[in-house]
Amino acid sequence: MASDPEQPARSPLRQVHTSEDVQMPLLNGGQLSDNYSVLAAVLPFFFPALGGLLYGYDIGATSCATISIESATLSGISWYDLSSVEIGLITSGSLYGALIGSVLAFNIADILGRRWELITSASVYIIGALVTALAPDLAVMVIGRLVFGIGIGLAMHAAPMYIAETAPTQIRGRLISLKEFFIVLGMVAGYGIGSLVVSTVGGWRYMYGASVPVAVIMGIGMWWLPESPRWILLRAIQGKGNMNDMKDTAISCLFRLRGTIIGDSAPALVDEMLDELSYVGEEKQASFLEMFRGKCKKALVIGAGLVLFQQITGQPSVLYYATSIFQTAGFSAASDATEVSIILGLFKLVMTGVAVLVVDRLGRRPLLLTGVSGMFSFGPIGWLMISEIFPLRLRGRGLSIAVLVNFASNALVTFSFSPLEAWLGAGILFYVFGVIAVVSLAFIFFIVPETKGLTLEEIEIKCI
Repeated sequence: MASDPEQPARSPLRQVHTSEDVQMPLLNGGQLSDNYSVLAAVLPFFFPALGGLLYGYDIGATSCATISIESATLSGISWYDLSSVEIGLITSGSLYGALIGSVLAFNIADILGRRWELITSASVYIIGALVTALAPDLAVMVIGRLVFGIGIGLAMHAAPMYIAETAPTQIRGRLISLKEFFIVLGMVAGYGIGSLVVSTVGGWRYMYGASVPVAVIMGIGMWWLPESPRWILLRAIQGKGNMNDMKDTAISCLFRLRGTIIGDSAPALVDEMLDELSYVGEEKQASFLEMFRGKCKKALVIGAGLVLFQQITGQPSVLYYATSIFQTAGFSAASDATEVSIILGLFKLVMTGVAVLVVDRLGRRPLLLTGVSGMFSFGPIGWLMISEIFPLRLRGRGLSIAVLVNFASNALVTFSFSPLEAWLGAGILFYVFGVIAVVSLAFIFFIVPETKGLTLEEIEIKCI
């Protein structure tokens, strides 16, 4: 999937006309990423995507774990008689932790860098999973859920940025969308492992403990991977280090990310990155108030709006209660309810896989409109858009705000879903979700731009 390696080392900047008919230099049709090794591009996607897989696994495992914990015979604990509020704390605890992680990411993301944020996330995942699995009482378990959630918040903030900034332009959409596929894959794995151990005494401990090996692999993998060249260059032009040394580091990182097929063009490609970052004003320091002005304000409306609608249409929160819902629907045995939950997860996995395969061919907007119209959810496109839409020097903070909105709305809907269902009835509640979906269609149609085939720098100039 690589292009001719004998292309010129340095491509001329092409001119693009805006609505004001101003000449703007842009990267030559994705020239920065035309040369790459498919094999070399896999690992910079895979290890960050494990952070998403762990998030999805938590959804599936928690759906099954709540049944195990409430069983007098299978929980293996004396505090199994939990109220609906206590079950709500266990279920949504990781989401509240993710809120904390999102707030932390706002302040540390551009200081640590994408790679170290993911390494930190993996470490927090391990601690949270162990505390939850070994919890002697409810209070410690909730603390473990909160800690694990901090890992989710950091991972879901840094992973899409790292993938977006290191992926070749031609497959960027597919790779970021594959991260969503990994989330759904983790969800299916959570339902699957849950169904295997739900009838085992203390099965919930095994469900939560099973995430530890994956988090260890994620941490080791991110330790081995290089930093994002774009983040390194951003630090360089902001005066955070010696320009020549940081350029050399960025070139070395680009070689590792693209493979040997990049040849001698890496230095020229790094120079082009610097040209683009300097042109769009990335050398300026970002302030908090700047997040709500100009380009970033528009990007924030798009990104935060997408993740908000993704949550308040209700579909993600239903997944947390899938097993309990199926029990209420007539699958009274815990094993039967978890097995039906696996079918639900597999259906979502297939639909997400279809979106991944066609996103770089059909574009973002058609998939969003089709997915929401058919109530198949936003699929992977919401996370893809928020990883692309923010200007680079504001991407860390912008994405942290979008992730904060995502988990805040997710936690609110997840915590209130059961009381609302009891108060309004399932029919009226899902009717409300349907009305919200119609509003989200209007938002997508009138507000969300198409970013298919554009480099990150082109998106900043042409779309926002």
